[in-house]
Amino acid sequence: MNSPKKEKRVRLFISCLVDNFFPEVGEAMLRVLSGMGLEIEFPQNQTCCGQPAFNSGHREEAEKVACHFLDVFGDSDEAIVCPSGSCVSMVKNYYTELFRNDPEALSRVEKISSNIYEFSEFVFQRKEALSLNSAYRGRVTFHDSCHALRELGISSQPRELIKSLNGVDLIEMEMADACCGFGGTFSIKYPEVSKSMLQEKTDSILNSGADAVVSTDMGCLMNIKGLVSRKKLPVKVLHLAELIAFEDSK
Repeated sequence: MNSPKKEKRVRLFISCLVDNFFPEVGEAMLRVLSGMGLEIEFPQNQTCCGQPAFNSGHREEAEKVACHFLDVFGDSDEAIVCPSGSCVSMVKNYYTELFRNDPEALSRVEKISSNIYEFSEFVFQRKEALSLNSAYRGRVTFHDSCHALRELGISSQPRELIKSLNGVDLIEMEMADACCGFGGTFSIKYPEVSKSMLQEKTDSILNSGADAVVSTDMGCLMNIKGLVSRKKLPVKVLHLAELIAFEDSK
């Protein structure tokens, strides 16, 4: 896991799901980081990290996208913060495989791997600067996304941030670390298995008695929110950044 540095300026890497479907998560992340006294840069020419193509076996296409990512983000010492553990894991754990025969690219990958952070990891390491007070009041439960937990080792950090919010009670659900059934194209290739896993996850959320479920990856939250919406279940679905930056008007 990356060691904390005293940045004054950070760059945002916004995942495809947030960019296209959940811009409010990116806006919430911006409010949190700005509230920590950081200057924010958003490289306008950023695109995807290449994970969808990579996971589908399209290595050549994934490499092209990853090359663009390195061109956009790879030549600066500034921290890169992303609201998605799966995207961060792609860069940190799988770019070395994509570029294993390219020493120059591997050198850039090594540098960028030390500078890229999943949102909760970054904020937790600098929590003394967190001055934004959440207006949320209620009980929340936390869902561990597979990539953040299993590939980045992130588990306690988001929970400790939730516990630090006044008026917010963290209630652990059963099987908090169980997959929600999304898994990118897994939910498309194996819809019946995915639906069963999602139902188990949603049952765990409801049985916890929490009025909101929080996670750090919009892939998981989009999947959960879909079932919550279709069945009109009394549960809010929030990214951690939204919880921290929660406003009364919302």
